[in-house]
This record gives sequence, structure tokens and C-alpha cells, in this order.
Amino acid sequence: MTTTEHKPTTERIWHWLDGVPDPEIPVISVVDLGIVRDVAWAGDTLEVTVTPTYSGCPATSVIAMDIETALRDRGIGKVALKTQISPAWTTDWLSEKGRARLEEYGIAPPQPAGGPERCPRCGSAAVEKVSQFGSTPCKAHWRCTDCLEPFDYFKCI
Repeated sequence: MTTTEHKPTTERIWHWLDGVPDPEIPVISVVDLGIVRDVAWAGDTLEVTVTPTYSGCPATSVIAMDIETALRDRGIGKVALKTQISPAWTTDWLSEKGRARLEEYGIAPPQPAGGPERCPRCGSAAVEKVSQFGSTPCKAHWRCTDCLEPFDYFKCI
């Protein structure tokens, strides 16, 4: 990618990045997760700005590698990833599509009240917290008292 007329549009790049899954929750893309903040050309270098879900997220380096790989596989020669930690990521940045995918996968999406409204498996509102700590730092462990199935809840941040 060396000439301006051969550069893909930022809209096209956003579409490509929407195909990059989060390594911890592969049913949601890094775009739907809301961590890709900006995509812009700076000369012949594509700059992608990413805000990690939290500063100690162990998946940050894998996400960066996956973004770079996806773009290079599509012919982008120069990619610069920029980390932006302010403002801090919030679950408000999750897209509606991302929230729906979490629920379809069996993870209750974040709610302002701090707990799931219903079981993502059977839809019952009879749920209880098992542990504030789930399979990853951004999730808590809950259980439905109707269907008796455990499930993760994506914490509100």
C-alpha cells in the first residue's frame, strides 16, 4: 500500500476489523466490544487507536497482534497501533449487536443495575450471584435458580 488511490476507505477498514474476534469472548468482535476507538490514515500508515477494557487486560497483546494480522492479510503494509487509556473503556461502548451476541452465547450482557436482568439460557429473572469473579476479570459467575444453569455475567464497568 504505497499510493493514495489504492488505500482502502476507513469504512472498509472498520468492516474488516469487525471480523476480528475478541480472544476471550470470540463471538464478539473488537469493534462490537468498543475497544477500537479510531481508524485513520497518516500518510501511508494506517493508525488504529485501541482502548483496552482495563489496563491489566491479559488479552491486549493478542488483540493488537490479531488486528495487525487482519490488516496486513488485506494488503495494509504499514500499521501503527496506538493505545489510548483515557477516557477509560466502559461497557457503555458495547454495541447493541455485541450485547445480543453475548446473550446468544450464554453470557448476560452488562446492566446498569450491576447484575443480569435474566438468565441468558432460559430467560428467567430468578438469578443469583455465585461469585464476583468469573472466568475472566471482566465477568462474574451467576446461576439461574429456575433452570439451575450457571452462566457468566459481563460486569458493568
